[in-house]
Amino acid sequence: MTRDIIAKALVLIPARMASTRLPGKPLADIAGLPMIVQVAKRAAEADVGRILVAVDHPDVLAAVEDAGFDAVMTRMDHQSGSDRIYEALSSADPAGEAEIVINVQGDLPTIEPETIRAALRPLADPAVDLATLAVEITHDAEKTNPNVVKVVGAPLSESRLRALYFTRATAPYGQGPLYHHIGLYAYRRQALERFVSLPPSTLEKRESLEQLRALEAGMRIDVEIVRSIPLGVDTPADLETARRMLAKGA
Repeated sequence: MTRDIIAKALVLIPARMASTRLPGKPLADIAGLPMIVQVAKRAAEADVGRILVAVDHPDVLAAVEDAGFDAVMTRMDHQSGSDRIYEALSSADPAGEAEIVINVQGDLPTIEPETIRAALRPLADPAVDLATLAVEITHDAEKTNPNVVKVVGAPLSESRLRALYFTRATAPYGQGPLYHHIGLYAYRRQALERFVSLPPSTLEKRESLEQLRALEAGMRIDVEIVRSIPLGVDTPADLETARRMLAKGA
């Protein structure tokens, strides 16, 4: 990863208030700060570019700005985080100064800064349209769990794959490692613009995996292999785990 790439990067963090399992999730208190602010702090620690939070509620906007971070209001009816970050990008950077967009989900308050930095590394190759992350699966139960999305990829090195497919099934077949996909993306701006202009694809709808739209359109996704899966806060139990982790300074 070069400083040239970082200089062109914008970290976009989508925050959505309407969570079915955890209403008001972005404002949930974790170690004295709203969760969305904790995520922004992790992104700041990664030091990979300007940080912008894409919000859909004035209370979240106020919380982010009170903490000293930039935020932009977006529509409430977006179908995906990708659509939300594209609206935020278009609003905040209409001149196109940001050439790389890093999409850090707003419910990852304990993510390690190095994990965010890792998503940029594949973009050093100009042939890569977007980059994402994965962790080798070590628990057998995860191999057959449809909620654990797997990456099927061609190895490029010990720490990188070229993605061929993403699936909820157990794949690929046979001996060898399986990889758990982490939904953090780094896009070239042109790739994001193309992606959001495409209709949902056949395999995307079948697997309920948005990234398959890019593969079906012939876009190249490379995957950096990292060591740990960041905790995604989706339930009250997840929230309590995050509180314990940050209370300990984890």
